[in-house]
Amino acid sequence: MPHILIVEDETIIRSALRRLLERNQYQVSEAGSVQEAQDRFSIPGFDLIVSDLRLPGAPGTELIKLAEGTPVLIMTSYASLRSAVDSMKLGAVDYIAKPFDHDEMLQTVARIISDHEQATTSHAAAPRSAGNTAAAPAGNGDTAIGIIGHCGPMQELFGKIRKVAPTDSNVLIQGESGTGKELVARALHNLSRRAKAPMISVNCAAIPETLIESELFGHEKGAFTGASAGRAGLVEAADGGTLFLDEIGELPLEAQARLLRVLQEGEIRRVGSTQSQKVDVRLIAATHRDLKTLAKTGQFREDLYYRLHVIALKLPPLRERGSDVLEIARAFLARQCERIGGEPLHFSREAEQAVRLYAWPGNVRELENAIERAAILSESPEISADLLGIDVELDELEDDFEGACAPLGAASSSNEPTEDLSLEDYFQHFVLEHQDHMTETELARKLGISRKCLWERRQRLGIPRRKSSAAG
Repeated sequence: MPHILIVEDETIIRSALRRLLERNQYQVSEAGSVQEAQDRFSIPGFDLIVSDLRLPGAPGTELIKLAEGTPVLIMTSYASLRSAVDSMKLGAVDYIAKPFDHDEMLQTVARIISDHEQATTSHAAAPRSAGNTAAAPAGNGDTAIGIIGHCGPMQELFGKIRKVAPTDSNVLIQGESGTGKELVARALHNLSRRAKAPMISVNCAAIPETLIESELFGHEKGAFTGASAGRAGLVEAADGGTLFLDEIGELPLEAQARLLRVLQEGEIRRVGSTQSQKVDVRLIAATHRDLKTLAKTGQFREDLYYRLHVIALKLPPLRERGSDVLEIARAFLARQCERIGGEPLHFSREAEQAVRLYAWPGNVRELENAIERAAILSESPEISADLLGIDVELDELEDDFEGACAPLGAASSSNEPTEDLSLEDYFQHFVLEHQDHMTETELARKLGISRKCLWERRQRLGIPRRKSSAAG
């Protein structure tokens, strides 16, 4: 059983991390500072050290030399991202931003321990071996990718990820907000030859426009008011690894021009500098916006768009992933049970139907938040549909919920014009015309579909059920 040392001065974080690791079959010791760790333990004797960057007394980076080859994983806040990258230059094996996702922490810990064991075994078996070859990613299938998804679109996406990851091609990930675009970027990085180098994630929408160029490309001393010292940018910090730019559609045009230079020439120039320097980064970008349309209207550089669009990966929204939504919901519920402790929780039948029926406009992020709220508020082991807090009228859930969504029929005897209307147009026209005097069952029967399918199409097209409806 791998033995991990946690060095963290905040008791709550330290205890939570310890419980998480122990539940996943790791032996754990802990300390509140570098000095305490030195006094209590033989630091090189651990399989992994997980340490906060900022500690009372000496910083967490002091553990790197004390570890004598044992890998050190640094935890830090997003605000201290550069310091975390600097710690990797000092020898830390990786960093993780707080507050960290539990799955991300477990995947990172497992990968580091596995890589260290492989390196140790290889060194013992071939001590005179020279050269540096990238290790192939361990395992295969969805486990290696780390994303739940058994529906057709997700399986197709996984196949593309496995094919694209080993290359250095730029990738553009497209999908609605909350669909998990950063998880796809992380999978591409972890399955690439750059997996042991840093992946720097930047949310372009979260950085003020006046600071974005300095944050990305760095600046020289005196480049602008307040620049009292030169600083490396996040592109430079990603040298040798992967740069993930989330919401790249929000990047200002000036910064887009600088980014294009990185992609074309493989070099950057800090703000206020006349000197360029080479960088080797793989760019993965993500957006929920239509960059092609933005390019046509002059809001996004067309040349940058084509540079980014070498490989395009499309993440389907949660409402199009069929039974995946329930599997994801159960995984989130299991994680919440671990976090809050106590007895295991499960969904009622009505709650499972509500999860399947609701359109989840906020996608996976909305689903996770709903389940976290329900798990916290639940007063029994069973999660009721009401606790999910979503707008689904439960009196409309019937036993035929699992029925297939049949094609739209032409069973209506009404005289609505159908010429030049798509099936979706026809559906919308029919429902809006008749929902005041027909029940949901009658509407579905006339359209030749199940009530489940009727509700799904309502959600997709944004046609709420009128409260004055005669449905019963």
